[in-house]
Amino acid sequence: MSDIEIARAAVKKPIQEIGLKLGIPEADLLPFGHDKAKVSDTFIKSLGDREDGKLILVTAVNPTPAGEGKTTTTVGLGDGLNAIGKNAAICIREASLGPCFGMKGGAAGGGYAQVVPMEEMNLHFTGDFHAITSAHNLLAAMLDNHIYWGNELEIDIRRVAFRRVMDMNDRALREIVCNLGGVANGFPREAGFDITVASEVMAILCLARDLDDLEKRLGDIIVAYRRDRSPVYARDIKADGAMTVLLAQAMQPNLVQTLENNPAFVHGGPFANIAHGCNSVVATRTALKLADYVVTEAGFGADLGAEKFMNIKCRKAGLAPSAVVLVATVRAMKMNGGVARADLGDEDVAAVTKGCDNLGRHIENLKKFGVPVVVAINHFVTDTDAEVQAIRDYTAGLGSEAVLCQHWAKGSEGTKDLANRVVAVIDEGKADFAPIYPDEMPLFEKIETIAKEIYRADEVIADSKIRTQLKDWEDQGYGNLPVCMAKTQYSFTTDPNRRGAPTGHSLPVREVRLSAGAGFIVAICGEIMTMPGLPRVPSAEAIRINDEGQIDGLF
Repeated sequence: MSDIEIARAAVKKPIQEIGLKLGIPEADLLPFGHDKAKVSDTFIKSLGDREDGKLILVTAVNPTPAGEGKTTTTVGLGDGLNAIGKNAAICIREASLGPCFGMKGGAAGGGYAQVVPMEEMNLHFTGDFHAITSAHNLLAAMLDNHIYWGNELEIDIRRVAFRRVMDMNDRALREIVCNLGGVANGFPREAGFDITVASEVMAILCLARDLDDLEKRLGDIIVAYRRDRSPVYARDIKADGAMTVLLAQAMQPNLVQTLENNPAFVHGGPFANIAHGCNSVVATRTALKLADYVVTEAGFGADLGAEKFMNIKCRKAGLAPSAVVLVATVRAMKMNGGVARADLGDEDVAAVTKGCDNLGRHIENLKKFGVPVVVAINHFVTDTDAEVQAIRDYTAGLGSEAVLCQHWAKGSEGTKDLANRVVAVIDEGKADFAPIYPDEMPLFEKIETIAKEIYRADEVIADSKIRTQLKDWEDQGYGNLPVCMAKTQYSFTTDPNRRGAPTGHSLPVREVRLSAGAGFIVAICGEIMTMPGLPRVPSAEAIRINDEGQIDGLF
């Protein structure tokens, strides 16, 4: 059966029962139908004195068209931990409509390791992304309105720094001219749209501790500059209060369930290639207070998602993972070893071994953060014993262990070995987490540290304008912020076609942006876009409602 057919056949429990598994009273759940609910702010505040459980990060090798299965493994491991008698919850990210109707597909897992309701989670869900889009564009509208009605703050309209957003891939909106049509419509200027996931408002929602912190961070957003280059903040145009109102419900984490009726918090932004790509701090912290083990994920490969999870989310939220699970597949290793997609079904141990260079690079990088690594081999039916053994042997040579996982086909039964291994690694108590650069390091050196330590680049290429901009932000008091790299997810380099573990390359930085509210600097590298485009044949062409009134085509 397809993923959507498996999800459709799921025997779901009322969401109140799922909440009770974690000790959440029915009165503290705001239901959205029968199978999903938001957890009240009041209940979350009451958990402050409880001891935290153990945090497990699931990440992956660089994505390939062959597939890796990071979310699937996150769900499978959560189910596996519960199956061996542990009190475990999972924390995953919400789905953007862009990938669902574009190329990548949904974000609910796959096979018999999914969260449900799959269709709703991959569509409008509880409306969080719509709220973020509305709050973001309210600020954009109030900014242009302020300029229209006399520009009391003396904003230089050539230096408006705040773009608009929408939750869809639309390359036509990357660069626009707005306020056309004469005096009645305002002062014409260049502008553009990003996808909602790349919004600073999205990052703020994901990193804020509570509503008060949310409002403060929203007020800290820099929307424009005056002629003297002094910044204009969202609070200066009095938008922060109304934005908080729009986001108040979205700030509350969403509770759903896996196919095996285990609790899953789904909250926060995907896209670790152009955003920080992590589940919200509120959801993760809430889960840690309610479960002994919390399995969460970070977007795309470990060079992006895991790096940002460690250097941004953990740094800002005071979190420390006890173990990392690195997802790999035989198919992905073959592609990294030079095998064409059409030939992946043929046994090729040599190509697997060659492709393991990519896996090895990620293992080495993750260990730099002081956290033990377990490799999860996400099994496909075409994998041979010899190919699986090649990954195991390679991993063992680096001082880690690779565990075969069959959660896609078998659910929790296929991840019990992984669950037992992860628990054993955590019990050893060897984790000693630390980010790979200090707060006080200059901003350009932070970019260089990531480029050299994680990507293994020889140098960072940035013109004097970018270097000067970073220095100016340091002088303005933003030098202690971490860096959020925007880069292709397909490679350690900025060339999406360069697989494996390349060295001897350069990292070109095209643009830098200050996200003062979120609390990081964005460095845009290579040709990556903050508003993606649709592929030649978008997934939307195959999505429809069938004769039974059910959705077909989502994956």
